Amino acid sequence: YEISLGLVGSEMCIRDRSFGAMVTLLMNDPAFTLEFWRQIGLAAVCGAAIGLERQLRGKAMGVRTGLLICVATSMFASMGAAVVGTQGDPTRMIGQIAVGIGFLGGGAIINQGTTVHGLTSAAIIWLLAAIGSMVGLGLTWTPLLVTMALLLVIFALDQLELRIPWLSRGDHAPPDRPKDG
Repeated sequence: YEISLGLVGSEMCIRDRSFGAMVTLLMNDPAFTLEFWRQIGLAAVCGAAIGLERQLRGKAMGVRTGLLICVATSMFASMGAAVVGTQGDPTRMIGQIAVGIGFLGGGAIINQGTTVHGLTSAAIIWLLAAIGSMVGLGLTWTPLLVTMALLLVIFALDQLELRIPWLSRGDHAPPDRPKDG
């Protein structure tokens, strides 16, 4: 029983000499490229960082959800970008990601009487999809900068709400202050 590896043109081939069969693995298959795994890793880091912020605040959306949304949208955007030059239109894939994530975010919003919960998580879910799409389209620094900016803005607004009384009304009131209305 003997197996050998070799290149035939631009294809990597595995030949099983005992059966004379040849299995061809295309070198341009995304799973065999370093770029594919770089994109998956970058999307996972961005999604996990944002998910960690939500999880530390005790929200239902956490690290796993953030990571999965970002990685999945990255893969969809990458597939959309791969159809350039064929009969496909990559912008349609991005549009469908936005619509699909809108439904997912809508499920995170809960209306209880006169209050609405989950709006920030829904907005963050939508932003995670945008970050994942940027990664899937081959951008590196923009998704990282957007992730860091989002975390900085959320932290800064949290600090402002603690220090400025009129910003911390209603659902934004800290636990030690009574909620208005």
